[in-house]
Amino acid sequence: MRALAQFVMRGPLQAGGVAAVTTAIPLLFWIGAAVVGLVILRLGIGQGLNIGLWALLPAVGWSWFGQDPTALAVLLQTMLMAYILRTTLSWERALLGGSFLAIVTGLMLPVLYPGLLDDLVQAGVEFYEQYNAEVAHTLGDDLEKVIRGTMNASMAGTYLATAVGMTMLARAWQAGLYNPGGFRKEFHALRLSPVVAVLCAVTMLIGPLLGLNSMLLAWAAGTPLFLASIALVHGVVGRKQLSGNWLAMFYIALLLLGPSLMILLVVMAFVDSWLDIRGRIKPAGPAE
Repeated sequence: MRALAQFVMRGPLQAGGVAAVTTAIPLLFWIGAAVVGLVILRLGIGQGLNIGLWALLPAVGWSWFGQDPTALAVLLQTMLMAYILRTTLSWERALLGGSFLAIVTGLMLPVLYPGLLDDLVQAGVEFYEQYNAEVAHTLGDDLEKVIRGTMNASMAGTYLATAVGMTMLARAWQAGLYNPGGFRKEFHALRLSPVVAVLCAVTMLIGPLLGLNSMLLAWAAGTPLFLASIALVHGVVGRKQLSGNWLAMFYIALLLLGPSLMILLVVMAFVDSWLDIRGRIKPAGPAE
């Protein structure tokens, strides 16, 4: 991947070509988004828009003719987060920008792609009626409404998660080429401010009270907290100079425990925004 980043940064022709080709090829759209993100982070929004246009054309094609907004949504969110990160040097603000755009995306999907959602909802209803009749019977007439809200939130949330990953990949490429070790240091220090942590928590809880799509708000507001919790784990491991096996075990536990551990991590990130857990841990190594 480093070789790809080096090739992209040779010039606009190389960057635009890679962005266009990878966005046009199914399942490779994420590379195009990361390439555009790298250009924005390194050269600014002007050059980023020029290269982004190359990727935008096939993304719009997939969105309009293929009725698949994935490439377009991920590209736009990555561009927004990369721009905010370059101008503010704040992952917190970049993540908030991505979360806001994810909510907008979730609101627009039923308007722009009703057929796509209808197909997904119909498949979900048939699945529950065939394989989980008890749940289908319990929900009754609300089954379709619940599945529609879930599908809508899952699509918007997946786009956000992918865009966050591509922004991080672009930042890692930039650091690898021009500032070795910079991304690791930056990520280990990622911590939400108390105000933003409270804002995210309130947003996650207020959905059901206002009759909004609570899952969509949970995806959007929970993503900054979850990423901050991952940074907390990496930061503690790095500060104590622990073996990489600890991180491997952590991710295995995350896969096995799933939502239970994710909820705990989100709570830890909220607490860390107030207590600064990493700052209270004594670094490993000999004292100076």
